[in-house]
Formats: sequence, structure tokens, C-alpha cells
Amino acid sequence: MEMNASYTSFVAVGDSFTEGMSDLLPNGSYRGWADLLAARLAAREPGFRYANLAVRGKLIGQIAQEQVPVAAAMRADVVTLVGGLNDALRPKVDMGRVRDHLESSVELLAPSCKKLVLMRSPGRNGPVMERFRPRMEQLFATIDELAARHGALVVDLYGAPVLADPRMWDVDRLHLTPDGHRRVAEAVWQTLGLPAELDWRTDLPAARPAGWAARRSQDLSFARQHLLPWIGRRLTGRSSGDGRPAKRPELQPYGDGPLS
Repeated sequence: MEMNASYTSFVAVGDSFTEGMSDLLPNGSYRGWADLLAARLAAREPGFRYANLAVRGKLIGQIAQEQVPVAAAMRADVVTLVGGLNDALRPKVDMGRVRDHLESSVELLAPSCKKLVLMRSPGRNGPVMERFRPRMEQLFATIDELAARHGALVVDLYGAPVLADPRMWDVDRLHLTPDGHRRVAEAVWQTLGLPAELDWRTDLPAARPAGWAARRSQDLSFARQHLLPWIGRRLTGRSSGDGRPAKRPELQPYGDGPLS
């Protein structure tokens, strides 16, 4: 590990996970692990620059077409690429095409930066996870292979049981809580060879299971507020990110521009 590593710029590429949902701030914006990581890197390096091109709801083909070339042209020290999970969670998906988009993205990004970071994304324990687990593991096998071939780093969030704990997930059951994002930022930080500040894999304290009535109420609320709108978007071909710009589209000094 390069404990004295120096990184002067960081570009984050991806979907809602990298945009920062559901790490909600009082002003209504989202922060998330990438912003947390950028703040820590900026504290080490005067003049540090940061861009976050992520947009919620994006599929890997959209990320490859809309974000990856922009990120490669920025020539940053660190680039994170997280994508493909939105594809894997769809009712129908061509995993071969997902692989092709990931491969072309890695091939373009790896030579453009000092460190390319890929991730094995976390998954919340539950029936949805079990249904899509084979696809996720196929996705992660591709990520491991591409990383080995192109010298990229891999952050294994999927292999951390604490990030599968339902308490680490927001009420929408799709996005991590603020504590989850904090742990992801620490995981990437350590993968970059920087000195650990906490053990991000530490399990949560044991909790008394919720009663049947409480679970039923949570399930109904989730279905009404999150599941049905999500299904509606899938049926109509819409995305939560349609028309939404990147949260921080320019690679500029950390203290300038929109910051969550």
C-alpha cells in the first residue's frame, strides 16, 4: 500500500450510487461517498480538483457514452467507475452487452488516469437480492477480470456483510444510508493506499427483530412510495435521471462550483 500516495484530482463516474443517494443534506441535495472521499483528498492536497459526472438511473451503456469519454479527457489522478447494476436489476438484460460497455469504458479510462477504481457493489439482504444475485456475480466476475487485465483497483463492497445489513439501506431499499456512504468512502480511501481511519467492515450492533406488524407497515410504505413508481418508470421506459445534469460536471478546484 502507498501510504504516502498523493492524488491531486478525482473524477467520479456512475449512477445514483455515485451521485450520493440517499445521503440527504439539509438543503435537499445529496452528498454520498464520492463527495466524502473528495473532501478528504482535498484536505491532503492544496489545489485538489474534483468532478462528479454521475447521474441517477443511468445504465452502463449511457455511462459509457455520456460520461466515460468526458472523464478520460480530464486526465485525473483518480477515476472511479461504478455501473451495470441498474442493468442487472432490470427484468430483461443482455449481460453480454453490459460486459462490452464495461470493457470499452475500462479500456478508455485506464490509460487516462493514475488509478482507476472499480467496485463490486453492495447488495441488501432480502428476496430481491437473491433473485438477482446470479446476475450481480456475473457482473462482478467481469469487473474482476477487467481490473486484472488493465491494472485497475477493485473495492469489494459486495464481500462486506455489514453492507448487506438492511439497516445500512435507506427506506427505498436501493440506496445506502449516510453511514453506508461513509463506509464506502473509507473503503475507497484505503484501497487507494491511504491510512485507515476506521474499520469500515465492522458489523452493526445486534438489534431486536421488528415485529410482524412493523415489518408489514414498512413493506406497504416501501411499495407505495418507492416500488410502484420504480415499476412505472420501467414500464414506460423512463428514468429518474432523464434530463438531469451531472452533479459536478467540471474538473475544478474542490472549493469552487456546486458541492453537496
